[in-house]
Amino acid sequence: MAAVRRGCRPWGSLLGLLGLVSAAAAAWDLTSLRCNFGAFCECDFRPDFQGLECDLAQHLAGQHLARALVVKALKAFVQDPAPTKPLVLSLHGWTGTGKSYVTSLLAHYLFRGGLRSPHVHHFSPVIHFPHPGHLERYKKDLKSWVQGNLTACSRSLFLFDEMDKLAPGLIEVLRPFLGSSWVVYGTNYRKAIFIFISNTGSEQINQLVLEAWRSRREREEIRVQELEPVISQAMLDNPNHGFWRSGIMEEHLLDALVPFLPLQRHHVQHCVLNELAQLGLEPRDEVVQAVLDSTTFFPEDEQLFSSNGCKTVASRIAFFL
Repeated sequence: MAAVRRGCRPWGSLLGLLGLVSAAAAAWDLTSLRCNFGAFCECDFRPDFQGLECDLAQHLAGQHLARALVVKALKAFVQDPAPTKPLVLSLHGWTGTGKSYVTSLLAHYLFRGGLRSPHVHHFSPVIHFPHPGHLERYKKDLKSWVQGNLTACSRSLFLFDEMDKLAPGLIEVLRPFLGSSWVVYGTNYRKAIFIFISNTGSEQINQLVLEAWRSRREREEIRVQELEPVISQAMLDNPNHGFWRSGIMEEHLLDALVPFLPLQRHHVQHCVLNELAQLGLEPRDEVVQAVLDSTTFFPEDEQLFSSNGCKTVASRIAFFL
C-alpha cells in the first residue's frame, strides 16, 4: 500500500509504546479528569473524513467491504455527541491486504499527530507482551495503561496488532471498557476507539471469494453478511486467538467484523502503480510486469490470489528500477 497521507501528502512513520505503567500513572491528574468529562475537550482529535475517504478510494486496493464498513462505522460514532459505548472494530484478512494500512490511515486522519499522537496507542504481542509467563503482570499493566490514558483523554485510539499471537486471557481485562456502561473505574470511556487486527478467518474469507469467482459472481457482489458468520466461528474455534474465552465475543462487544478480501493480479498492479507514483516516477510497464511475474499466486490451479497481497510490492520495485 502507498504511504499514508493527509490531504494526499506523505507523512511520518510508526512509533512504538514505551514505559506502559509509568506513563499511565502520570496520566492521573485533576486537569485530565476535568478534560475527560468535559465535552469541550477533544485533545488533538481532528477528524478529516474527506481526506480519509480520498485516501481509501485511491490507495486501498480491492477492499470495497472494508472501506464501506470502516467509514460508515466511524462517521456514525464520531458524529454522535454522546455514544453509549466505545467503537470496537475487529479487522480480519490475509497478509498484505491492507489491515495495518487502514489503521495507520485512521490514526492519521483522526488525530492531528497521527501515529505520533500521545492519544494513539499501538500494541504488538511480540514487543509489548513477549513472555507468556508474565501474563498476570501484562494484564495489570494493560488495564492501568488503558485506564490512565482514557482519564487523560477520552478520545483515544487503541490498536492491537496480531491478535492471533496474543496470549489468551490478556484481553479479558478490556471487557469492562468495551461495553455500554457509562463509567468504568471512575473514567468516562465512551468516546474511545478500539481496533483489533488478526489473520484469523482469512482462509474462510479466501475460500468464499474463490467460490464466488468460480461461480462467476462479481467480487463487489460479496456481502459482509456472508462473511461475518465464518469469521466469528473461526475466532471462536481458535484457542490461540486473543479473544479466546475472553467474553468479548460472547457478550457481543464487537461493533463490526471487517473482512479484507484476498488480492488478485490487477489489485497488485494497482499497488505497484501507487508505489511508483509515491516515488515520483512515471508508470513503467516493464517494472509493473516484473513485479507481477515475481509475485506468487494461489491456489495452484487458478493462480488467482497474491500469497502476500501487496506487502512486498515496495521492496520488489527496488529490484526492477
